[in-house]
Amino acid sequence: MKRITWIFILSLLAVEGMSQKKNRKAIFIIVDGISADVIEQQPVPNLKAIAAKGRYLRAWLGGEPGNYSQTPTISAVGYNSLLTGTWANKHNVWDNDIAAPNYHYPTIFKLFKEQYPQKKIAVFSSWLDNRTKLIGEGLQATGSFKMDYVADGYELDTVNFPHDRNRDFMERIDAKVAQEAAASISSKAPDLSWVYLEYTDDMGHMYGDSEQYHRAVKLMDEKIGLIWNAVKEREKKFGEEWLIFITTDHGRKAEDGKGHGGQSFRERNIWIVTNRPNVNAYANHYIPAITDIFPSIAHFMDIKIPVKVSRELDGQSLFGPAVITRMQAHYFQQKLDISWTPLNGKEMVKLYLSTSNQVKTGGNDEYVLLGTYHAGKGSAIVDLAKYPSGFYKVVLESAGTTLNRWVLVQKEN
Repeated sequence: MKRITWIFILSLLAVEGMSQKKNRKAIFIIVDGISADVIEQQPVPNLKAIAAKGRYLRAWLGGEPGNYSQTPTISAVGYNSLLTGTWANKHNVWDNDIAAPNYHYPTIFKLFKEQYPQKKIAVFSSWLDNRTKLIGEGLQATGSFKMDYVADGYELDTVNFPHDRNRDFMERIDAKVAQEAAASISSKAPDLSWVYLEYTDDMGHMYGDSEQYHRAVKLMDEKIGLIWNAVKEREKKFGEEWLIFITTDHGRKAEDGKGHGGQSFRERNIWIVTNRPNVNAYANHYIPAITDIFPSIAHFMDIKIPVKVSRELDGQSLFGPAVITRMQAHYFQQKLDISWTPLNGKEMVKLYLSTSNQVKTGGNDEYVLLGTYHAGKGSAIVDLAKYPSGFYKVVLESAGTTLNRWVLVQKEN
């Protein structure tokens, strides 16, 4: 009888523990075209309030200059680097035309919906293409999944938002987007959401580093405050646990702040604000990339990243275990010189090699395990005599982190 009583009590405690586990939600916001120096110099009280609770991080984008992953610092390209956790050599969005995205590199929305079909996803955006082309809603290539809540396409509504030469209509559209996002968070609380605001980039293009541009940054911050207040309200009223990321898609030209697209420091130099303070050793000691937001959301939302996908990601999580970072791989005399920076030298690192790139077309790559090393070793040299090829994928796998590099062998004259 006593045994049955104890089993009953333990069962109640287990149920109580499960009921106390907070329901997790995530939202990421992309505000267009604000380099780190600008965000740091302007009064942005709402961003600062979020950063005070969590973190402000300098960040970067644009891939590796002069190498296979070099990526234009252009709006849609930046969005898709966040959405897929990869650079343009993989996701294949090179400009704002979004001519042929490679959906074999899934977005965070696709992975989330595949694993949690009952949960809700949302997009609030001044630009319709973010949903129809980048997310690829309803397309066979993306699995035909649908967004649950949508507020976008307002740039096509010239009745409610008549276009004017000064492009102030975009500020009114951004206000509508932020209002819709805040209202949806308050009433429906989608599990994973994307908010996109454009007006800052418009003012940057038209006026460069100017009073008009700085005013647009101020207005942007007010809209962030509206959304942030809705998040805090949900956490207070419903005991939910929210992750918020706010970032930008590119910086600006150093000369006058009007253009972008190149590989200058100011064009590549961006920022990330999050409400989560407990970042890992990688985020604490190194400058993260926009591609790190994908695996960070996945970690927080308990999205399992398939091995096939993790071996293609160009980012690593800002949360959870961080064993290694800053991987490099160089070819010389039929060998590969592979290096990494250890963050926890006691853990182990597995080194894999593939000579194919079938993932790019929807296939699978075959990998060979070449060795297991203590992370603290920091390097390995691999003989390629058994694996002749003009192309290699090199992958390092450790607890919580998978890094990869491509190696393109140049033909000798």
